[in-house]
Amino acid sequence: MNPFDIESFVATGGLIGLCVLVFVETGILVGFIFPGDSVLFTAGVFAAQPDPFAPLWLLCVAVPLAAIIGDQCGYFIGRRVGRGVVEGKLMRTIGPEYLAKTNHYFDRFGPLTVFFGRFIGIVRTLTPLVAGFSGMPHRTFTFFSVLGSFVWAAGIILLGYFLGNVPVIRDNIEIFIIASVLTIVVPTFIHLARRWRLARRDRRADRSEAA
Repeated sequence: MNPFDIESFVATGGLIGLCVLVFVETGILVGFIFPGDSVLFTAGVFAAQPDPFAPLWLLCVAVPLAAIIGDQCGYFIGRRVGRGVVEGKLMRTIGPEYLAKTNHYFDRFGPLTVFFGRFIGIVRTLTPLVAGFSGMPHRTFTFFSVLGSFVWAAGIILLGYFLGNVPVIRDNIEIFIIASVLTIVVPTFIHLARRWRLARRDRRADRSEAA
């Protein structure tokens, strides 16, 4: 299953595939490559069709639970591994920008970052890790994680469900899916291109100094 082919992913993976994807976003440090918001919205649109792949109520319960479990895994990874190892891995993988942004949210909003971070791509992947190694109490983290997971996951699914009944969206679902994927792919491509350009510039500077 390819999570970037959202229509096929939802149709083939069904509820289980959707829950696995949402878990992976925050549970095993690779969620920043998945278009989670787009998949949830598309799942809601499909749930509004005459032959839905899963009942709406089940989507609005199972998917938030998968998000909560993913948050818990990310939190305990951060707590067990520690700041140095996690930040070193993330610096090499995605660069310092997103990690700095997440730390900024924690400094500004505190525990509310766990709630608000759910609505920001990549930040929601990093938030449980930062909460874990920063020493946030587990009870506090869990409270805001549960609240944020239900509002985020069920909210986007419901948004897709009700908009899925709008004729212009129902009749042009492929266009909307492509557009939603581009909101993830384009910023990711720009970010990687910027990192490549900066790394190339640094290598040139190092060669100039060596000469």
